[in-house]
Amino acid sequence: MNSKKAPEGLQTQWYDDVTTETPWNEYPRPQMVRKDWKCLNGLWDYAIRPKKVTKIERFDGKILVPYPIESALSRVKKPLSPTQHLWYRKTFSVPEDWVGHKVLLHFGGVDWKTIVVVNGVEVGTHIGGYNPFSFDITTALDLKNENEIIVKVYDPTDKERIPAGKQKRKPLVVFYTPNSGIWQTVWIEAVPQIYINKLKLTPNIDSSEINVNIKTNIGEQVQKFSTRVKILGEGVTVAEKEDSVKSPLNIKIPQPQLWSPENPYLYDLEIELLNQGQTLDKVKSYFGMRKFSLEKDENGKYRFYLNNKPYFMMGTLDQGYWPDGIYTAPTDEALRWDIEMTKKFGFNMIRKHIKVEPLRWYYHCDKLGMIVWQDMPSPSFSPKYFLLIWSARILKFKVEDSKKYRRVGLKDPRYRKYLEKELKEMIDTHYNVPSIAIWVPFNEMWGQFDAKRIGDWTIKYDPTRLVDHTSGFFDQGGSHFISKHNYADTFKMPENSGNRGVVLSETGGYTMKIPEHSWNPKKKFGYKTFNSKEQLHSAFENMVDNVLTPAITDGLSGVVYTQTTDVEIEYNGLVTYDRKILKMDPKIIKPMIMKLYKGNR
Repeated sequence: MNSKKAPEGLQTQWYDDVTTETPWNEYPRPQMVRKDWKCLNGLWDYAIRPKKVTKIERFDGKILVPYPIESALSRVKKPLSPTQHLWYRKTFSVPEDWVGHKVLLHFGGVDWKTIVVVNGVEVGTHIGGYNPFSFDITTALDLKNENEIIVKVYDPTDKERIPAGKQKRKPLVVFYTPNSGIWQTVWIEAVPQIYINKLKLTPNIDSSEINVNIKTNIGEQVQKFSTRVKILGEGVTVAEKEDSVKSPLNIKIPQPQLWSPENPYLYDLEIELLNQGQTLDKVKSYFGMRKFSLEKDENGKYRFYLNNKPYFMMGTLDQGYWPDGIYTAPTDEALRWDIEMTKKFGFNMIRKHIKVEPLRWYYHCDKLGMIVWQDMPSPSFSPKYFLLIWSARILKFKVEDSKKYRRVGLKDPRYRKYLEKELKEMIDTHYNVPSIAIWVPFNEMWGQFDAKRIGDWTIKYDPTRLVDHTSGFFDQGGSHFISKHNYADTFKMPENSGNRGVVLSETGGYTMKIPEHSWNPKKKFGYKTFNSKEQLHSAFENMVDNVLTPAITDGLSGVVYTQTTDVEIEYNGLVTYDRKILKMDPKIIKPMIMKLYKGNR
């Protein structure tokens, strides 16, 4: 890292690769690419002030965007209180050749409530910590001089029942350091006055077609415009079609190559918006021809199917935390490394747990071939609620999750609306991602409410994917799966799963602490402790042979092993939190996993 070092702490191998110039300067939105853009990451002014302060006369210093203020990589490493606002300031110039264009200001992710001011003009407000958002800042810009952005952020973390995942102001056990403010790339983009603002790509392998739905800002004059779509495979045009912008395009693909973890084949797209043959706007994208479904196998068992064939998923629980960046990986290479490492072990799936990643993470899954189960980050809950969960588990009484919202801390309807709003935004944002197979609205009844209704809505809203409406506890009888969490060395399949499949959505948790690579040498959490690689290997082999193999025979569709990496005081990762030590050997583990796939893909 250039210049002054950040505060000391556990660091990944990429820590020193981070510069103060333009960190994370890769194009942030791989599925809708334009050539005219500018990264605004780098050093910004920052200030932390009480909420009553309405203007900053003097900033506190510099923060490195896009790293959250609590992280070492931000160069600040300070907490943000719910009684405070975090202020940012940045100046930038607009390229000369952008004159005559609209200019959009994009934020990949800001946690939690964001107000943006450009040159003294408030351009917009956004609520929610996990999804990208944009503002048209054209009329607020000075095209000849420097421009100023002011960003004000409020983040209550767990003081309010907002979707905050595992963030806690006082971290403990399986809850971690909070993440506040800007934590993904900030960038500006030049677009024409009339432009493409959204793509929806729906592959259909049964008809060998891709449905391309293009949205624009044209308005009522839409009939005057057309769109042209070109599909390329390995640089060669395989299909092309032009039609009115009013209608989605169904495009036949001759002898399509199907996407799978074993063959992550992606087609490229070139999309043009035309007016009487003249190109007004052009974007590039990509897609994969694949199908996810739940079907009866030859023995009458409901199983997960990929591309019309039974397919067993073996994956890891991936929480996406970093010791030096918290929610933000140090670099794009680091982000990709986690996926590559997981694939080396033989896993074909990742459950992205209680967090949403930058769009580039999903791009790497698409390219490398990794199926994704995507969780919706849960609202936080109180210790009293934690007691309710475990009492119900131990005493085995059914918990019904509708109407009695008070007991889950969601009596205020605003908090329920926040989750449903962000769930919809998450699905909209990631609809085109080939690798996402399963949406997970709720985990272990953390802030769970109306799960069957929300699961049913999710299935209807996105019929191209499957849904696990309650991962772990308190199944409400809906969606596609009975979803079990089980950290014992035995597992019994449900006697009657009806027309649903069965997934073991958390298991394993085999723990080994390596003190010199530990977040806190004095604390430790795990499910079952071992002292050597050899013991871990033996435990994993026992799980594969004596727990998972019989369950697969009985219809088990997928398994999520806890977990990809250590996280803070959890030491049950395949790799240490700093990503420097593999605690198991891929050459030993991969053959074990490959046995599970035989006859199931």
